[in-house]
Amino acid sequence: MSGFQAKLERFENLAAECELIAGRSKGGNRELYRRASQHYRELADDMRALIGSFDLAA
Repeated sequence: MSGFQAKLERFENLAAECELIAGRSKGGNRELYRRASQHYRELADDMRALIGSFDLAA
């Protein structure tokens, strides 16, 4: 379970980093990092749901 929690934290950190970089970027790079951030947020949400499903099963 700790491996899933570590992945969740990693996805959240990557999303935050991408948002920070997007805020400092211009043009196409801004959109690239914004979309990457959105993708990492979705992965974090999926991981959170997976972890929640284990909690319900226990």
